[in-house]
Amino acid sequence: MTTPSPLGRQALERADARLPLHARLREELVGRIRSAEWTPLAPIPSEAELASYYEVSVGTVRRVLQELVDERMLERRRGDGTYVRRASMDRSLFRFFRHGGEDESVPGSRILLREVRQADAEVAAALAVEVGSQVLHLSRLRTRADEPLLAEEIWLPLPRFSAIADADLSELGDLLYPAYERLAGQIVGGASEELTVERCDSATAELLELDAGEPVVAIERLARSHDTTPLELRLSRGRADTFRYRVELT
Repeated sequence: MTTPSPLGRQALERADARLPLHARLREELVGRIRSAEWTPLAPIPSEAELASYYEVSVGTVRRVLQELVDERMLERRRGDGTYVRRASMDRSLFRFFRHGGEDESVPGSRILLREVRQADAEVAAALAVEVGSQVLHLSRLRTRADEPLLAEEIWLPLPRFSAIADADLSELGDLLYPAYERLAGQIVGGASEELTVERCDSATAELLELDAGEPVVAIERLARSHDTTPLELRLSRGRADTFRYRVELT
């Protein structure tokens, strides 16, 4: 059992005194999540341990944790505790692009190129780095049943992702977000996406087995950490003839 700590009490005392106690505790716990002190790999301290550490009631802790679960910063795992929530967006693109019916298995992944580049103005603005600073660029092809599904261009800021630059490609696997977490300690907490339609250039056409100029659907994603720091800029292009969009409206 965690014992009461002057550090816990002092942390709450440093917060804005105008805020109610539960709001001050929320700020403190969010700070620990955003600093990656807690990760999805192990449960955070129990309600009783947090209550003891901060010298507050279990009810106050329970209220704050529930708010963070509702906001999708934390998740409860039945019988296993409460964890920092990891994003599961690696699969999200495949609800749009289909090969072979409704197969939702994780597509294969092949890294075609990995190199350090200087960030141009567009990449620098997205990743909140200076123009000309070093970024890691990945080019990869996603496939299903040996057919091309997505051609992707990915940019990662350095040195934050130096471990990805140095890792053996076999360590990256088919899903990158777990590799970011496992190898570089970077946890994707959320992302924004923008979808457009464009005509493919010759390089993309070759990868997707199209003719240059045929339409492709392009999805640009900016992934961020829990503290909203930009972590990854990704541009995924898929064949327009495999693209499907469906939403239930109520």
